[in-house]
Amino acid sequence: MTAEVTPLTPRELPDTVEDAAATPEQDMPWAELGLKADEYARIREILGRRPTNAELAMYSVMWSEHCSYKSSKKHLVEQFGHRTTDAMREHLLVGMGQNAGVVDIGQGWAVTFKVESHNHPSFVEPYQGAATGVGGIVRDIISMGARPVAVMDQLRFGAVDHPDTARVVHGVVAGVGGYGNCLGLPNIGGETEFDPSYQGNPLVNALCLGTLRHEDIHLANATGEGNLVVLFGARTGGDGIGGASILASETFEDGMPTKRPSVQVGDPFMEKVLIECCLDLFRADVVQGIQDLGAAGISCATSELAANGDSGMHVDLENVLLRDPTLTAGEILMSESQERMMAIVHPEDREEFFSVIDRWDVEASVIGTLTGDGRLTIDHFGSRIVDVDPKTVANEGPVYDRPYARPSWQDALQADTSDRLPRPADAAELEGVLREVLGDVNQASKAWVTDQYDRYVQGNTALAQPDDAGVVRVDEGTGLGVALATDANGWFTKLDPYEGARQALAEAYRNVAVVGARPVAITDCLNFGNPEDADAMWQLVTAMTGLSDGCVELGVPVTGGNVSLYNSSGTEKGQPDSSINPTPVVGMLGILDDVTRANPSGWTEEGLAVLLLGETRDEMDGSAWARIVHGHLGGLPPRVDLGAEVALGSVVRALTEADGPDGRPLVRAAHDLSNGGLVQALVDASLRFGVGGSFDVTQAATRDGVGDLEMLLSESQARALLAVPEGAVPAVFAAAEAEGVPVARIGTTGGDMLAVTGADLLGDLGNGAGWIVDLEELGDFSEAALRDRF
Repeated sequence: MTAEVTPLTPRELPDTVEDAAATPEQDMPWAELGLKADEYARIREILGRRPTNAELAMYSVMWSEHCSYKSSKKHLVEQFGHRTTDAMREHLLVGMGQNAGVVDIGQGWAVTFKVESHNHPSFVEPYQGAATGVGGIVRDIISMGARPVAVMDQLRFGAVDHPDTARVVHGVVAGVGGYGNCLGLPNIGGETEFDPSYQGNPLVNALCLGTLRHEDIHLANATGEGNLVVLFGARTGGDGIGGASILASETFEDGMPTKRPSVQVGDPFMEKVLIECCLDLFRADVVQGIQDLGAAGISCATSELAANGDSGMHVDLENVLLRDPTLTAGEILMSESQERMMAIVHPEDREEFFSVIDRWDVEASVIGTLTGDGRLTIDHFGSRIVDVDPKTVANEGPVYDRPYARPSWQDALQADTSDRLPRPADAAELEGVLREVLGDVNQASKAWVTDQYDRYVQGNTALAQPDDAGVVRVDEGTGLGVALATDANGWFTKLDPYEGARQALAEAYRNVAVVGARPVAITDCLNFGNPEDADAMWQLVTAMTGLSDGCVELGVPVTGGNVSLYNSSGTEKGQPDSSINPTPVVGMLGILDDVTRANPSGWTEEGLAVLLLGETRDEMDGSAWARIVHGHLGGLPPRVDLGAEVALGSVVRALTEADGPDGRPLVRAAHDLSNGGLVQALVDASLRFGVGGSFDVTQAATRDGVGDLEMLLSESQARALLAVPEGAVPAVFAAAEAEGVPVARIGTTGGDMLAVTGADLLGDLGNGAGWIVDLEELGDFSEAALRDRF
């Protein structure tokens, strides 16, 4: 609704453009706002004078690492921009550079999806940091013209037994669940892991998916001289002044941030109203361009809209509706208060625009107009406080070619393989190892977390955690839908950043493929340490190269995402650095023509034949076994063969689309193998619906030349389990042979026990040997790992 703007008396005389020109030597607080000396000098060069206080505020937030990507932009352009081919763009309607990528999924439908980080705010104030991370990514999706339909999250916490971990875990999980649940968005998947490297830098990466018709796409461009600039949604307050933009652009020292800008405060109920209001505005066709207000707030929205549209814009800042009338102009520009949007509106559409706004009881004010002169000017109570070229604020910030070099410790880390670690000598020792691995918080059930999220609200969720990918129906009439999976492995990436990034891509591809979808595009969130450290910068560049090479090989484009740097707490005593394990998160999107055929990850009935697809190798470095049983991280991660991943996906999709002898879908369950290897996959699949089974890995182990330990706990890639009716086994062998994928029958589903036998350590089940466990006991054991700690 239209609100009256009460004239305010500034608490001090404004620093105007004229003042700045007349007082060139006046000291300015550029260092306190996170700028470097050379960056401040560059601003003075651009303006031909010193900046005003308001201009300095704008440049400081927009040139921050979080907003400008100044350490990664060079490599993002080289690796993802220049290498995207026409073939990779086949399904791409909107790529990098807008609020989120948009992908054509057929039948006139499109989806938009993106993942972003809210790491540092979530350490300072876990609940609001995580909640506003969800809110921010949801607004990115709204601004593309889409209805948000699902969220996912990638969470990394410190050591599970550290005294501060519970504070962060409880706050973050409650924030993610509380905000998403209030919005009525299903949380369909993600990961939650613990490692000491994240102690002072938890990772909170939030992903949102939205649906729209092709003709409904909206972009963040401001064009058309005389068009109105309208700010609507929540009022602007003092919360979040310089929040994510500055807080995420420097490292933490001694576990605490060197700067403590106010963390944003979210209101999910306001956001829910904003979603419906925006969709009504789009349907009324009264919005010419739109931008959400996230990091950098009004500074970002005005400069990006003007720059993207090659336009000019004039803003009267006193027209911004405030919660706190004492805010200075700079604070208004820097505030990251949540649940705000900025729209470009034709003057003739003003009445209808405000009619929609009033219907939803949303506050709005016209704060400016498009001028067409290529300048961004801002007045405050009649005083000119900003006069800049918006491109210099939004697009032409500093770009650094940071030095990087392979760390001096990398060779020693890779040389320290798991070969020296003692392996079980008999069945009893192996069973003890299996229980130790399966009972660890990183391998056990995440139900304590996911049960706090609503996974099925809206009624379009076909699959959700703990299945391999979340699956959402887009078109009720045809069953058309999409699958989403997010994956990362910081341990593998520390061992080898190139292969670790490719592994994240491979696993996300595999998770989408095993549910029966066609992988078509990714979004990524690159979580790394201090880019001013040559070691961390090498990890980032190397991982980006690996991810880029993998995308080219798969023919899958990067649609957009986020780079989160400075995830480091400074140097800890006795340690070379305290960066997080480098963690490139990949969110993979796949298309399903009929979501009713999506494959669940667990056995759905008794009497199904279970087959293992793929080859198992002695690849124990960096595995759950090495880390959990021996506290060891060293060697080389498992080999990534993307050709093998494509072949595996082709087999599963072909079988998913086929019907079995009884006329029902041939594939009854499919589950990928990843962390924890085959034994983890068997446990997951058995616990999913409470159906056990008897499994003998002898044939597969003999074929691949490995023992029971390696067969059960190796983390070799490009592997999956399939469960099919007995009569469909020949079809699986035929499909696998056609693609050159190794296949072995390993067992049959049924009963309330999980029984596993093998050729050497586990012996013969018929003689009372082997590993046999009751499912109810196994389920309680798995859920207790997190439940009893938090």
